Amino acid sequence: MTKYLLATALVGLGSAPTIAADLAARPYTKAPALAAVYDWTGFYIGVNAGVGVGRDRTQHQPLPGQNYSLYLQPQGGLGGGQIGYNWQTNSVLGPIVFGVEADIQGAGLSDDRTNLNFAGGLLTNYSQELDWFGTVRGRVGLAKGPVLSYVTAGFAYGNVNTTITQSGPGPVPVTFSTDRTQGGWVVGSGVEAALGGNWTGKIEHLYLNLGNRTDFAGPLFFPSNVNTEIRQNIFRAGLNYRIGGNSNYQPVAAANWSGFYLGGNFGSGYGRDRSALSVLGPFVDTFNLGLDGFIGGVQAGYNWQAANWVFGLEADIQGATLQDDKTCVLGCGLAGVSAAYDATLPWFGTVRGRLGYSVGSTLFYATGGLAYGSIKTKINTNSFVGPVTQSFSHTNTGWTAGAGIETPFSLLGLLGPNWTTKTEYLYVDLGSTSDSFIFGAVPATTTRSVTEHVFRTGINYHFNSPVVAKY
Repeated sequence: MTKYLLATALVGLGSAPTIAADLAARPYTKAPALAAVYDWTGFYIGVNAGVGVGRDRTQHQPLPGQNYSLYLQPQGGLGGGQIGYNWQTNSVLGPIVFGVEADIQGAGLSDDRTNLNFAGGLLTNYSQELDWFGTVRGRVGLAKGPVLSYVTAGFAYGNVNTTITQSGPGPVPVTFSTDRTQGGWVVGSGVEAALGGNWTGKIEHLYLNLGNRTDFAGPLFFPSNVNTEIRQNIFRAGLNYRIGGNSNYQPVAAANWSGFYLGGNFGSGYGRDRSALSVLGPFVDTFNLGLDGFIGGVQAGYNWQAANWVFGLEADIQGATLQDDKTCVLGCGLAGVSAAYDATLPWFGTVRGRLGYSVGSTLFYATGGLAYGSIKTKINTNSFVGPVTQSFSHTNTGWTAGAGIETPFSLLGLLGPNWTTKTEYLYVDLGSTSDSFIFGAVPATTTRSVTEHVFRTGINYHFNSPVVAKY
């Protein structure tokens, strides 16, 4: 899991706003001074809502010699509350904030679409749910007045329900089910910014590792071990009330966001590509391809502003390492029959509108529009004719929607007031693909619906520099 730690740490630290005084070489309009220096120290309580997607690799032998490798991917909405405490101290880098936070979440994350049917003889259905979870985490971040960029890590726990149902050689289906609370760890990053008074808003990504589990599925037709890795990606926005905080804080005049900008970004992506393999028509396996990896690219845009409201257009292009080369369905060893997938999303791009509201020099925005990208699917098949590789490539269009926070940025005082940083979440839907081929000596069709969750941070250079407040 090293790459998850690296990705979330880079996303959090990369989204840090200004951490040193702005260079004076480039003139800009100075915003009105604050009534008091913003201090993050103190208790807070709040609520949050978002979405989650699992990537729970499962290995199972429904028949002797048959080795399925698949991803169960519970997905859905979530919401809950959090409580925490911050301590702010000064350092050579600027104000550093240390904190502790605990949260509890209700969740509707579920996946019951995985059905594996070998030669029509034995149908195995997999269902998994995460109905609640919680975390207790430490936080450390860099503060620039009323904007805090942070990384977070700690303990995680949650309730996981898994059910496997088999039907075929017998009068009625047989079922195996487990329902247990598991513990593990969590790591993530986010950005939090003041909204005025004691209120703050945040956007964050958490990666939950709830451990591995091995269950003996005894009640099934063919008793066997089921090995599952419980992993969840959480994307959420939150609202906090700071108890005894800067109640006299009022945002400075809105920054000037108008004009062209150009920048780059880096982040991570997680796919839940609902897929199917049909052989001879009625014999169909339905399953998920669980892509994950890193993304990076460039963006350009233009903003128009009316008072605090900001309207914009942005286009970006991304290179990606998103891949799933673990999924194997059909026989996977039984009688030498198998279909092992290697699915990738090597690049994608978006053209989006943005609608935002500037609270001082912090821009909160929603975004949505066109998405497009390259979809590649390789299937390594094995049958009585021996191993054969099937390769398919498509460029699809679809849609995207998301939200983010953008703030001033100055890397250790090396960048001037024209620079900003943003942290954002995007949901990308690239539609479906369908490909036909010959499996052994019979016709087969594979389909794939491509949906990705993206969490990324970026820096922008504004050719018409925004107003930057001094703290």
